[in-house]
Amino acid sequence: MTSTVMWRRLAGNAEAAGGLVLLSALFLLAFAGPHLTKWDYADVDYAAFSTPPSAGHWFGTTPDGRDVYALTLRGMRRSLVIGLLVASISTTAAAVAGTVAGFRGGWADRLLTGAADLLLVLPTFLVVAIVSPLFHGGSWPLVAAVLAGLLWMITARVVRGMTISLKEREYVLAARYMGVSPVVIIVRHIVPHVASLLIVDAAMSVSAGIVAETGLSCFGFGVQPPDSSLGTVIADGTAAAVSYPWMFWFAAGLLVLIVLAVNLVGDGLRDALDPGSAPRRGR
Repeated sequence: MTSTVMWRRLAGNAEAAGGLVLLSALFLLAFAGPHLTKWDYADVDYAAFSTPPSAGHWFGTTPDGRDVYALTLRGMRRSLVIGLLVASISTTAAAVAGTVAGFRGGWADRLLTGAADLLLVLPTFLVVAIVSPLFHGGSWPLVAAVLAGLLWMITARVVRGMTISLKEREYVLAARYMGVSPVVIIVRHIVPHVASLLIVDAAMSVSAGIVAETGLSCFGFGVQPPDSSLGTVIADGTAAAVSYPWMFWFAAGLLVLIVLAVNLVGDGLRDALDPGSAPRRGR
């Protein structure tokens, strides 16, 4: 399928198009929004402590006088970057492990599938809790790396199964008999046939990474101060969710919108790349 056909199908899906527009708006808000106000996340307004949303502070202020809008967008920006990193690393790892295991077989297959099976049985929360002391000092790239290392296994097993089937195709066998290197065969003949799965997996992994990071940071196991994410902002506002709701609900609402937008785009990509998987409407 050409990229033109895929984008035409994606644009024709109203839900996916809406999700793509919403996701673009959220990225624009996260990276350009802080420049629309004079307040920085570290600024303190000594004349406004725990004040509700107003013209001066669009999302209100915290008990120590900091602007909730600036704090929330800073955390949102970090969560989006972590989600993208998690998706990129985990999908790449799944593609490499799955294609190598399926194509090479033998000890490589046993080693990679064994590692995937081992990671699948390990509780994610427990693993992160054990390595969380390394996160102190604002090591958010390490948070992304750990989460990505715990999200690639299922996709890798699916890619492995597809690769085992694909390597028996005539064009792959012909390339092998002609002496083409395994790396070239995998890149040219295997990866293009699993690309649709990897694209959808990457889109959904963004949502999974953001949700996982937010939950872990909310419990103190993810991003650590002085850095921030949506999880840390939500955690700081949880105790005041009833008395000072603006400290909690703006960050929580943005998190819901991000996950909703990513899921809509992911579903749209799945339907565009594999029309047979789309649910039939009107029945």
